[in-house]
Amino acid sequence: MDTPMSGTIEAQDYWAQKGEVRLSVYRKRMAGAGEQPVLFLVHGSSFGGKNGFDLDVPGKPGYSFMDAFARRGFDVWTMDFEGYGRSSRTQSNSNLSMAAEDLRAATDVVFEVTGRRSAMFYGSSSGALRAALFGEAYPDRVDRVILDAFVYTGEGAPTLIKRRERLEEWRSSPLRKADRAFFHSIFNRDLPGTSEEGIADALADAELALGDTLPTGTYLDMCANLPVVTPEKLRCPVMIVRGEHDGIATEEDLLNYFARLGTHDRRFVMIPGMAHVSYLSKNRAIFFQAMEDFLRPPARGL
Repeated sequence: MDTPMSGTIEAQDYWAQKGEVRLSVYRKRMAGAGEQPVLFLVHGSSFGGKNGFDLDVPGKPGYSFMDAFARRGFDVWTMDFEGYGRSSRTQSNSNLSMAAEDLRAATDVVFEVTGRRSAMFYGSSSGALRAALFGEAYPDRVDRVILDAFVYTGEGAPTLIKRRERLEEWRSSPLRKADRAFFHSIFNRDLPGTSEEGIADALADAELALGDTLPTGTYLDMCANLPVVTPEKLRCPVMIVRGEHDGIATEEDLLNYFARLGTHDRRFVMIPGMAHVSYLSKNRAIFFQAMEDFLRPPARGL
């Protein structure tokens, strides 16, 4: 789609149930647009889906990832995993092994509402690991998947080397504290300046209004339990996205995963001037274009 759609974007809240746990599920799409391809956005370790993917930055429009793809003609969904955002705040550490069942419960709602049986997925950071695990466990529900800010074995990754200094802390408690300085660190740890001023504070305002703790499970998994994914089991079309300055993984680690994928329909994309959080970066338009090209490929001849 060369020109984004104009008109009104409508938002709707839903709830999924996983046993006693309530999971917040959220949707945005163009009002009156009819049936559209479903895109499900999967959040990472440090903030929920609704706040991160539909962020309102005072004085700086254009930071809603969900709006950007609703205007590109997608029916866009996300969720907050257990322990995040508006979902049940339990004492679980919400680790990666739980992700597929959270996503199964959420996509049950998506498919009931839309009448679809499968969707396209995007995951960021540990959300990319969650999306990959879901694609392995429920291949019939995943048409295409984008793995952004991804990590495979974690070998040589600067962010994980630093994070492992607190490994015993992640092991000792299911929850960790979050404050405004923590949200600033997300955008400054790789290369300050890849995101605009004001983004970290807008995200901190939205997240801290809901609570000041986050689960430790994905941190623990990424520090001590990698690899958790089996690339040969992921057989749908896959795009791996790496920011030029992202310290969560080395390029070699990602290419190792890429080479082992169970599909020949695969792309590896490097985005210049980008660090860890692509969709909140200055160069997000480059990322959005690469993403749309993958989600809407030309028809194949063979």
